[in-house]
Amino acid sequence: MALAKTRSVSLVGVEGFVVDVEAAITSGVPGLHLVGLPDTALSEARDRVRAAIYNSGEDWPNRHVTISLLPASLPKRGSTFDLAIAVALMAAAEAVPPSSCGGLVVIGELGLDGRVRSIPGVLPAVLAAANAGCRTVVVPRANGPEAELVPGMEVIGAGTLRGLLCLLRDEPPPIEEPEDDPPPARTAAEGLVIRDQGRRGTLDLADVRGQAEARRALEISAAGGHHLFFSGPPGCGKTMLAERLPTLLPPLEPDAALEVTAIHSVAGTLPAGQPLVSRPPFFAPHHTASRPSMVGGGSGRLLTPGAVSLAHRGILFLDEAPEFFSGVLDALRQPLEEGRVRISRAEGTTTFPARFTLVLAANPCPCAAAKQIDCSCAPGVRRKYLSRISGPLLDRIDLKLELAPASRAELRYDLEFAEASKVVAERVLLARERTLERLADTPWRSNSEIPGPELRRRFTPPPEAMRAADEALQNGSLSARGLDRVLRVAWTIADLAGRDQPAEDDIGGALALWTGRRP
Repeated sequence: MALAKTRSVSLVGVEGFVVDVEAAITSGVPGLHLVGLPDTALSEARDRVRAAIYNSGEDWPNRHVTISLLPASLPKRGSTFDLAIAVALMAAAEAVPPSSCGGLVVIGELGLDGRVRSIPGVLPAVLAAANAGCRTVVVPRANGPEAELVPGMEVIGAGTLRGLLCLLRDEPPPIEEPEDDPPPARTAAEGLVIRDQGRRGTLDLADVRGQAEARRALEISAAGGHHLFFSGPPGCGKTMLAERLPTLLPPLEPDAALEVTAIHSVAGTLPAGQPLVSRPPFFAPHHTASRPSMVGGGSGRLLTPGAVSLAHRGILFLDEAPEFFSGVLDALRQPLEEGRVRISRAEGTTTFPARFTLVLAANPCPCAAAKQIDCSCAPGVRRKYLSRISGPLLDRIDLKLELAPASRAELRYDLEFAEASKVVAERVLLARERTLERLADTPWRSNSEIPGPELRRRFTPPPEAMRAADEALQNGSLSARGLDRVLRVAWTIADLAGRDQPAEDDIGGALALWTGRRP
């Protein structure tokens, strides 16, 4: 009996598990038998691997071949095991030295012609291999830059199975023809809109006319990671403001960038030629998005991250929020509180990171009249329309603002006075640095992440600054959760102003923004 082994990685969500791929060639009925809980796509690997080996100029062993994927209790999904199966089989057939592949982690999908196709999820797979102590990984050549983001890993980019086998034999590499048709770009999950990266580079807060309070709310949101709700008639600038919020955010820190890139790698939404996501993502699902497309999962697709995860460390913008299904909106409550989403299905449970800034925008009524005097909706219709955004969800929104249309003077003469995104972003960065200095000995990175008990225990403002909040608690207009959110916003306002602790005006301003009423 001939036996050989290599390794690959199985992904469950964004978490990877190293899998031993063993190949044994024994006497018996010729054929390939795959064991170890493979799914349908993986079960079909026997045909892809057979054709790829033949078309690479290698001989298929005319004996019984058993491929075992260990641990056997871990479900294996997808076509990413193709290359590992082919390498282990060739080593068992002594076409390559078995010792040459024993220390490798091999990841890749095979085409029938022997080419190694690009796959999603390479970054989290290589991270899992590095955490397991592996130091050499074989990935598709197109995914090489992504795999090289993991420090301390030797990355081998494979273009064809034949070229990889020559490398393992220590033979000169064959001449490989360039691929005629590049693999089609992968799209985002169902119902998602990915804002064009090039267009985002042309957006600037100076484009917005008037709306001084809304611009101030954007600055507070960017500095502290606070959720935001804009309401107002069409054309007042709600979408325009929301799309410019990412221009106020600093680049992602290295650890956060790797985390965000891993999620987008699993989803197959990495921009072409950009292996690392260094800017906070901005996602805007259409209002017809389903619950699985929002929070992740789906029937038989447990591993698919949703919009809340694809917006991790960035912005999730829901335009025309009342038009979303109520169940979709209420599904946001858990990730807003915990910063992650747990997907449970009959086939298992997985967790996706989901710490994002939520921005909602809504018209005041279904008819969306530009002027209130032109509105034909009865008061009951208006209340019913806005009530589609549930009270528990609104209770988790830190900043609420009702916008009015910009005046004629603002539209015509505000151009030279409007602050650019670069100017506001500098203040945001300074405020974030003050926050980080205050939270240096904690696991939190922004004011919005501080838990309520710790906020009240360690970061309580002086009693004289709490008068407005105490009155709101006494008359019942402020809940306990609302108090936590008011305090977080107050700390952000103080950080923007360069104060060591919130003043009475900071608490009052934060309370006005939480209730949606002017101070």
